[in-house]
Amino acid sequence: MQNIILSKSNKQISGTVNLTGSKSECNRALVIEALSNGKVRVENVSDAADAVLLAGILRKTQESKARNQEVLAGDEANPHPATETPNLVDIGPAGTAMRFLTAYYAIQDDEVILTGSQRMKERPIGVLVDALRELGAHIDYEEKEGYPPIKLKGSFEQLTSKISIKGNISSQYITALLLIAARLPFGLELHIEGELTSRPYVEMTLAMLQSANIQHVWTDNVIAISNQEFATTSLYIEPDWSAASYWYAIAALADEAELFLTGLTPYSLQGDSVITEIMANFGITSQFKDGGVHLLKEAKPLSRKIFDMKECPDLAQTVIVVCAALGHEATFTGLETLKIKETDRILALQTELAKMGVKLIEKGQVYKLDCSEKFIPERMFINTYHDHRMAMAFAPLALIIPQLEFENGPVVDKSYPAFWTDLEKQGFTVEETQG
Repeated sequence: MQNIILSKSNKQISGTVNLTGSKSECNRALVIEALSNGKVRVENVSDAADAVLLAGILRKTQESKARNQEVLAGDEANPHPATETPNLVDIGPAGTAMRFLTAYYAIQDDEVILTGSQRMKERPIGVLVDALRELGAHIDYEEKEGYPPIKLKGSFEQLTSKISIKGNISSQYITALLLIAARLPFGLELHIEGELTSRPYVEMTLAMLQSANIQHVWTDNVIAISNQEFATTSLYIEPDWSAASYWYAIAALADEAELFLTGLTPYSLQGDSVITEIMANFGITSQFKDGGVHLLKEAKPLSRKIFDMKECPDLAQTVIVVCAALGHEATFTGLETLKIKETDRILALQTELAKMGVKLIEKGQVYKLDCSEKFIPERMFINTYHDHRMAMAFAPLALIIPQLEFENGPVVDKSYPAFWTDLEKQGFTVEETQG
């Protein structure tokens, strides 16, 4: 396994960073493209491993569908050929792909077995499967009830248009259902039970669907989408605000920082663009001009004590690590979904922060940093737990810890393949070593 040793000789940072396309936007756009039967085209496809994987799977599915149609068209003697062995689709560690493809394949004709990495088999899918079954999908569990792998049997016949789903679980379940809604014969009336977690991600989905001419009505806790056709259009993928958040963290821990992140706008669909407001508390100003955002660090006393991450959970690790590094004993809420991500991110944070004497204390649904025993080690080894965000959230610590070693450096490929290269371009020393 390839590890990364990271260091920075000074605490100044300046330069220009070109970010990859948003993984969140791209994955939604790719499914919309597939459902539109060629009417929608995706531009500026992200080079994040998850997006590349999803694009490849959907492309092969579309090609297979086209071949089957050709065979059927030329097979008048046997218009109903025997069913073939189900296709095996392995999405590895790509959680978004698992959720979106579960809904996508539920309304296709072919049988598919959808599986993934060992960690993926530990991440629940039951809420989404139950909703799809209620709509009329035929889905079986291959191993453990409520978890991948799953077999999707095709032959979808819609039984109802009205279903309910809890709002305080992964918003990806809700997005998966909304993406296929316009393709359902009777449309979809989705009732969200309780408070909606990660609302900006749902809003992003609806905005992207609307860009493809799929209209919706959102009244109170009900989102309704009728059966309708996609328009011929293109969807441009913005640079990734989640990736930008790590540069904000670097600026926050630097003595002096002046960075330019290209392509970002203040009118983003991405909920993680709220990092501009969060990092303003740490003295980072954001000025949008010249086709991107300029980051500048200014001296400012840190006073904010409570951070609600409910609508931007992917920023939680980044902000928590920055607070820990600064010895800022902040309180965090809205972290409920972190335990079912690529790893149990709460436990992972607690384990790694303990290596510098910081505790993340859990009391119900409230988490508080205790920095009373914080110390700065000369060297720190970071376990990444097969989680790209653990690696990137802890990387800014190289500005205060002389040497960091990261287990499994390529884990960042999942969302930001150029991360280590971009750090090197900005004056960090990046060495590869065998773990």
